[in-house]
Amino acid sequence: MTADMDVAKAHLQEHGWVKIPSVLTKDEAACTLDRLWKAKEASETSGEETFQPILDPNPSNVRVFYLPELHESFRDMLTHPTGIELTKSVLGEKFLVSNFSANIARPGSQSMALHSDQSIVLPEPWLDIWAVNVIWCLTKMTKENGATLYIPGSNKWTRWDDVPANAPDLLVPFEADAGDIVVLDGRLWHTSGSNVTKDEDRAILFAYYSAPHMRQLVNWTAKLPRELQQTLNSELKELLGLSHIGYVVHGDLRYMAEKYPKS
Repeated sequence: MTADMDVAKAHLQEHGWVKIPSVLTKDEAACTLDRLWKAKEASETSGEETFQPILDPNPSNVRVFYLPELHESFRDMLTHPTGIELTKSVLGEKFLVSNFSANIARPGSQSMALHSDQSIVLPEPWLDIWAVNVIWCLTKMTKENGATLYIPGSNKWTRWDDVPANAPDLLVPFEADAGDIVVLDGRLWHTSGSNVTKDEDRAILFAYYSAPHMRQLVNWTAKLPRELQQTLNSELKELLGLSHIGYVVHGDLRYMAEKYPKS
């Protein structure tokens, strides 16, 4: 769509999404895809399920969770300047990595539930943007191979009752090339598409960031091995919520005597 960051930020604010082309090269996307398949094997070996019936109708939709644990390249993607800059443009300077996972739609995969990311973790009304999803495309994403489907303008909806009965008729696909990213505001309603191809996978990663007052979907302190945590730089530790300080201060905190000197 655009590589102009000012235009991209404005589009994200107004429409609840923006596509940035070629954030990864084709070779980088292919290399990351290879690492993802290896991460799937490692995840299954450790006992993690890669088919989640609560999310997907059949095993043709492959889920790989806890990517920061599985390879350094995934951890690097969480601090990529493009994703971070766009996330800051809607969440502000402070936010957390709530989750980082993969979805591989193999031929025969079907759509999950229609949802917005905020609707499944926060009570209505959703008046502010408190979450951002950065979708990393490791393969081409098309309507036929299971592209993420979204409803234009749904980022303005604030309640479940705003979702119309004809919502499926309003869905349109995010089509993108390998190496592109698509950034979603947490209020945009979307679902996974069905992969109706015979032999084409659609592989994407979801870097899910949230406002610091929200509980993260993953407790990284409990999930990541202590030895790995000790190797992380300060930026990644803060993003994953591994700091011993867990609050963000806002507002006017002047002492009483300073703020009300005549009282």
